[in-house]
Amino acid sequence: MSAPVNPNMARTARPPIMEVRRWLAETPLPPGLPLLDFSQAAPADPPPEPLRAAMAEAALHEPAAHLYGPVLGLPALRERIAAAWSMAYGGRLGADNVAITAGCNQAFTAALATLAAPGDEVILVSPWYFNHRMALDMAGVRCAALPTGADMLPDPDAAAALIGPATRAIVLVSPNNPAGVEYPPALIRAFFELARAHGLALVLDETYRDFHAGEGAPHDLFTDPGWGETLIQLYSFSKAYRLTGHRVGALVAAPERLVEVEKYLDTVQICAPQIGQRAALWGMEHLCEWLAGERAEILARRAAMEAAFAPLAGWEIAGIGAYFAWVRHPFAGDDSETVARRLLAEAGVLALPGAWFTPAGDAEGARALRVAFANTGAAGIGELARRLEPLAR
Repeated sequence: MSAPVNPNMARTARPPIMEVRRWLAETPLPPGLPLLDFSQAAPADPPPEPLRAAMAEAALHEPAAHLYGPVLGLPALRERIAAAWSMAYGGRLGADNVAITAGCNQAFTAALATLAAPGDEVILVSPWYFNHRMALDMAGVRCAALPTGADMLPDPDAAAALIGPATRAIVLVSPNNPAGVEYPPALIRAFFELARAHGLALVLDETYRDFHAGEGAPHDLFTDPGWGETLIQLYSFSKAYRLTGHRVGALVAAPERLVEVEKYLDTVQICAPQIGQRAALWGMEHLCEWLAGERAEILARRAAMEAAFAPLAGWEIAGIGAYFAWVRHPFAGDDSETVARRLLAEAGVLALPGAWFTPAGDAEGARALRVAFANTGAAGIGELARRLEPLAR
């Protein structure tokens, strides 16, 4: 008899990025068309050289960088985040509001562990970030899908209709993964007030905040004196400083919440990677201008996507921003996985099916693809459009 498998784990979808890597292994590319990979948003380049030098210095000369550290993170990094967030958002945060995690995915699972038990329910905006849905399924927490409108924005009134006795939280991602759209401050505030009125948590994932197209704070929630009773904010250093392999994220919440978060982190990780934490701190202290340049480049690529798709008959960008475009395809009757596989086989283009971000049978998921454009310059984006154009004929 085989050893048992947790049924919650068995019901959880396989990792999408690993799945399309399997497609690559089994699908010959069309002759003369090298792969255009629009499947993953992670930076493809290493951290800038000065940051790598600082990391090497820490590895060579800081013995503490190789030891366990405080479970909630490097004190200097927590203090720096609190000060930076206070300035950026106009609120008042302290180091006791900040926990450092091994990436933003762990920040989400830590928040979820403190909020919901098996059988509870969390509202996810659909299309959702697939790892959020996977985390809920693994934990035995039910997902209440909140569909978006034609503008890819969620409706607070529709969310209110989903709230029941088992609801524990509402999750927003802005700028959004997978749809790219940036939620207006008033919309984020409306969800905050909805969550507060019902005694729920608002989990706000701002992984892509550094690439927001607007100027100023993306919301005013930290100016609310009682924000900690409702808001849990998540952040990632992976995109800002190209630290994907070093796993550094942050969870910002009330100190009382962090008491519970600490239990989770100590059990699964003990502490976030020490050199990665030092790299994040060094980046915050020295790379402001460099990060501004990275943001400008991402915004330029967004503009290139919009320009390239504007003349394409049948292809529609329904949402775009930060690293992603949510693109509706012209093949009526074909599901998005079929379309994605066809693009790989016939055009050498790798993108993720929209169906992997939505409930089974969802019409929006069937007619869309997630195109992660952040790692491709204007030339590659133009080549993408040239390869897609003849397929719709």
